[in-house]
Amino acid sequence: MDRRQLLRYLRSGLVLSSTAWAASPLLAAKSDDRPVALLVPLTGPRASLGLSMQRAALLAENDGKLVTFDTGGTPEGAAAAAKQALDRKCALILGPLLSGDVASVTQAAGGTPVIAFTNSADARSTGAFIFGITASQVTSAILSYARSRGVRSVAVISDGSAWGKASGAAATGLQGTLGMEARTLEVRPDGPLPIAGDAPDAVLVPGGSDTALSVARNLKGTGIQMLGTLEALDHRPTALEVLDGAWIASPDPVAFGKFASDYQARNGGNPGAIAALAYDAAGIAKALRASNALSRAGVLSEGGFPGVAGQVRFRTDGSVARDFAILLAGPAGYKKVASSQGA
Repeated sequence: MDRRQLLRYLRSGLVLSSTAWAASPLLAAKSDDRPVALLVPLTGPRASLGLSMQRAALLAENDGKLVTFDTGGTPEGAAAAAKQALDRKCALILGPLLSGDVASVTQAAGGTPVIAFTNSADARSTGAFIFGITASQVTSAILSYARSRGVRSVAVISDGSAWGKASGAAATGLQGTLGMEARTLEVRPDGPLPIAGDAPDAVLVPGGSDTALSVARNLKGTGIQMLGTLEALDHRPTALEVLDGAWIASPDPVAFGKFASDYQARNGGNPGAIAALAYDAAGIAKALRASNALSRAGVLSEGGFPGVAGQVRFRTDGSVARDFAILLAGPAGYKKVASSQGA
């Protein structure tokens, strides 16, 4: 082609510039249309919870790309569900719910990324990402805030549950990092009271609202700061009066409230924190699809992902850094006073 022919083609638009080639739909990156699997128990003793998780997930991802598989709440059922997901060419597996089912799913999944809803740290050894809210996360969040407010010593009142023990262990492990003294006092309904020792600056109650209310009543007038986790949240007017002044680490109530309203409008009923995790996981899958990054590398994106249960960032060891709101309890309800990032 000589120069005159080239100019003639350019004027007629038959020769595309490099910019035009880049914009051409023929050369655009192919979108990843592979489905995403949601593994939840739709039969068995936890079927109602699994159904609420499915409904929540479909609020976030309702374009037909999310496929639900029933685990039956057993390791065998979870493994079978994972195999079915692979047969459907699923690019990502959300689930299972139970810690005892995670190993069978990751073994069946091969290299397909698995975001499990359990909060058991032990499940990280399977290669799955652990998406559940952990006692360690909320303990780190509330103690970091307390330390920023001048608290130097804390007593963790454990009820002997796995959550309480994990919170106590996390507090002990954070002593050097936070420059805070921490000790755990285990209190059981049928056991003797432990020796308290010197009064701490704050008392952390990681257990449920009944334990938190009992401790809060005893702290009135002592000058000791009451600390709690989302397990202690109680919206009854009488409970709010008792918890007045307590600091509590929790998912942001505004974000969670919006999700709960949307869920109620479509499905009725009140979704719990685990349903919110399913909603967030489905939202992550949708964001990864939009960026053509349905892969382990995509899950490990440094920017992380927003969620109603807190902004999250996945780590290579399978753990998750999660943001929490710090709430101040009062007679009128809970007021957000700070944010704890990356707990």
